Amino acid sequence: MKRKKIWTAALLLAAAALLLLFFIPRENVPAPESRVVLEHSFRTYIAPSCFEQADATNFLEESTLGEAQELNYPPHSSCTEKAFEGNRDSGFIQLLKELGITEKESQDW
Repeated sequence: MKRKKIWTAALLLAAAALLLLFFIPRENVPAPESRVVLEHSFRTYIAPSCFEQADATNFLEESTLGEAQELNYPPHSSCTEKAFEGNRDSGFIQLLKELGITEKESQDW
C-alpha cells in the first residue's frame, strides 16, 4: 500500500513538471528548411511573403533558409528580416498558433 502511494506521488509530480514545462516560454527560431527565394543578383534572400514588394531581378532560385545562411546571403529587406525573426513563446502558445486558434506573427515559418 505504501509503495502504491509513492508511485502515485511520483507520477503526479512528473505530470506537474511536464505541465509546467509546457507553459514556460522558450526561444523559437525558424527552421533551416524554411522556404526562401535566393536573389543571386543582389546576393540576398527574400521571404515568400515579402516577394511582391521586393523588386527582384530574374536571377532567382527557390531554396531554404539554411542554404541562404551557408551562402552568407543577408535578408533582402527589413520585411524579410522581420519575417524570419525569432520569438519567445511557450509550447502551449506554439500549439495554439499551429492549430490556427491564435494568429502567427510570420506565415513564412
